Amino acid sequence: MTELRVAAGPELTAAELHGLLRLRCDVFVVEQRCPYPEVDGLDLEPDTLHLWWQPGAEPLACLRILGAPGAVRRIGRVCTAEAARGTGLGGRLMAAALEHIGGDESELHAQVSAQGLYARFGYAPEGEPYDDDGIMHIHMRRPATPRAPAP
Repeated sequence: MTELRVAAGPELTAAELHGLLRLRCDVFVVEQRCPYPEVDGLDLEPDTLHLWWQPGAEPLACLRILGAPGAVRRIGRVCTAEAARGTGLGGRLMAAALEHIGGDESELHAQVSAQGLYARFGYAPEGEPYDDDGIMHIHMRRPATPRAPAP
């Protein structure tokens, strides 16, 4: 399970977008029984970056990064197919996402049960947990890291 794919929104093929949307719907809408508008219009935006693991025909884990470099970035739609859980793909995806984000400030809205995963990558909770469509979430932020001065 080592094939990481990366594409900006406009670069996604129809088949890739379909695979990502299907995985997200399988996890968030069907498995977690959370009917919400998954197709939100942000997937094909120029500043949206998708990362996913797909060693075979279907993606096993994915996330997306919203926002332009140099601005506050937002990680979202982080999910892993049920059959691939416990393999470390979530952590590997987060590490890859932070390579793309670099020193930019970033935030996410974590399911409370996954808060520990994001804390490992420097995200700290802000505010109180809140109910989002029947699932408890918490806002988390990772501050910008100083960049080394140019020589």
